[in-house]
Amino acid sequence: VQLQASGGGLVQAGGSLRVSCAASGRTNSRYVMGWFRQAPGKEREFLTAINWSGATTYYADSVKGRFTISRDNARNTLYLQMNSLKPEDTAVYYCAAGYYGGPYNYWGQGTLVTVSS
Repeated sequence: VQLQASGGGLVQAGGSLRVSCAASGRTNSRYVMGWFRQAPGKEREFLTAINWSGATTYYADSVKGRFTISRDNARNTLYLQMNSLKPEDTAVYYCAAGYYGGPYNYWGQGTLVTVSS
């Protein structure tokens, strides 16, 4: 499966942004999908994940209550709604897909989100 992230940009602190991840290829598989980010000079950080049906979600403490993951399987698209953004949210955001219980085998190219103070 191929993943293409989009929707990044520049936003002021306190603002909102939604990034998307379009999947193509073997999209009929029941993948778990997730969002990660990597800030300059830092390691990649897990943010959130969602199961195939969308009924179960997981969030890192750093984004819980501010970010919301969702997916539209009919459109083969994953979303990340980000609210109350902070300058420390500045990073390249990556989407990923994998089978439940296994590693994330598929990664998008990343989209840059910059939050200004």
